[in-house]
Amino acid sequence: MILAGDIGGTNARLAYFQPQNGHLRLVSERVFPSREHSELGEIVSEFLADSGTRPEAACFGIAGPVRNGRVETSNLPWVIEQSRLANQIHLPATLLINDLEASAWGIGALDAGDLVPLNRVSGPVVGNQAVIAPGTGLGEAGLFWDGSRYHVFACEGGHTDFAPQGEMQVELLRYLRTRFGHVSYERILSGPGLVNVYEFLRDSGSEKESPEFAATLRKGDPAAAISRAALAGSDTLAQKALEIWISVYGAEASNLALKVMATGGLFLAGGISPKVLAGLTGPLFMQAFLDKGRLRALVESIPVQVVTNEKAGLLGAARCAAVRGCKS
Repeated sequence: MILAGDIGGTNARLAYFQPQNGHLRLVSERVFPSREHSELGEIVSEFLADSGTRPEAACFGIAGPVRNGRVETSNLPWVIEQSRLANQIHLPATLLINDLEASAWGIGALDAGDLVPLNRVSGPVVGNQAVIAPGTGLGEAGLFWDGSRYHVFACEGGHTDFAPQGEMQVELLRYLRTRFGHVSYERILSGPGLVNVYEFLRDSGSEKESPEFAATLRKGDPAAAISRAALAGSDTLAQKALEIWISVYGAEASNLALKVMATGGLFLAGGISPKVLAGLTGPLFMQAFLDKGRLRALVESIPVQVVTNEKAGLLGAARCAAVRGCKS
């Protein structure tokens, strides 16, 4: 039995997988609110105690840069060390990998029904691949094609400098710079980032905020409320915010595809992409994706697909454990 984890700033998903005929069968799964716990070991211990089963291997995809088996999570006040975690859950070893590295591992386990194409390309599709995933933060990863198989690698591209396109985005950059100093793509392409864009439009006087909608934002998850209202067409300010967000998403997805030379495909993953699918299938995303000047012909040849399977990260962590054997 393999214990897999997809640990994000909002939710920590844990699951048992059973290897079976070359595939991974999901046995059980549980979702924990990350911020209600003081550390990952506490969550894993509770999951193991409730399941009454001991895993043979364990791998956890963590939102943050993993170095030498240690990670300081990007959007949680946690420091996780794989040797200490192994001791806590009484396993010889555990494996910590970046959460987007886990998602990239999961790509090979997805079926056609788990993917929604945003474009159609002609000719052979072969070469490196890339994954980009807005959620609580912005994750990115690559898959290097050696001619026979893929090799997954993590990166922290979501924290690179935001490059605005057009005057509106230039003003957005100036607005965010006064609030945060350094402005990364994550300051826009994330749940909190969508709220940042909305507040920029509101504070700049681009559109008047509805008092009723303002009250809605104070009650729950503002990013979810903004995206729902935008897609429903019930709030003009929310619509404009999501339009900017989608355009920035398309531009940065294309940046990643060029840097990785992802001629084998680009995958839009994470918690937000499936939820705003109706917006991504519109013209704005692909317009921004293709706007690469002399390299337009190259990005036109790259297939772009939205990952709709929310268990891609879990599947990837389990696949990584099965292949790498959780050697610390």
